[in-house]
Amino acid sequence: MKKTLALAALIATGAYAQNFTTSQTFVGLELGYSQVKGYINDGGIRYEDDSDIQYGLRIGAQNDEWRTTFIFDYYDNSDTNQNVEEYLVTVDYFLTDESTTIRPYIGVNVGYANYESDFIEDEGGIMYGGQLGFTVDVAEQVNMDLSYRYSVTDYDELDHIGAVILGLNYNF
Repeated sequence: MKKTLALAALIATGAYAQNFTTSQTFVGLELGYSQVKGYINDGGIRYEDDSDIQYGLRIGAQNDEWRTTFIFDYYDNSDTNQNVEEYLVTVDYFLTDESTTIRPYIGVNVGYANYESDFIEDEGGIMYGGQLGFTVDVAEQVNMDLSYRYSVTDYDELDHIGAVILGLNYNF
């Protein structure tokens, strides 16, 4: 089931990619506060909820209704020795038209995550989930978005990641 959902999201992203030529492209940065539930070893092996800052880069395209973004995020908590690298494709649907300054959206994500902790070295697998948020135009070619992203994985060592993300995008 998980692989079917991931495949469906990739197909939908590919179908949307043809709109890149008529869309506005953007690059950006993101900063977030994440909760990671992963496998650690601190004398007893168990799952541990862990929270810290994550940061990343994004590139994408958007039109009046849709936005597709390719994201690389990195999470590292040296206190619990857990880190996660995320490679995501997100597809968002804007709930209002582009004439409004604040534009809410809802979307899906699919990608790959690489997880490491004291006990686990370089485990990776498919991750998928959803997000919701809103964008705000702050200048003619700059917008900011605030979102919540939740993703689950298809492997045992990393259960899920939930994050509040602040993104800054330059449109060109």
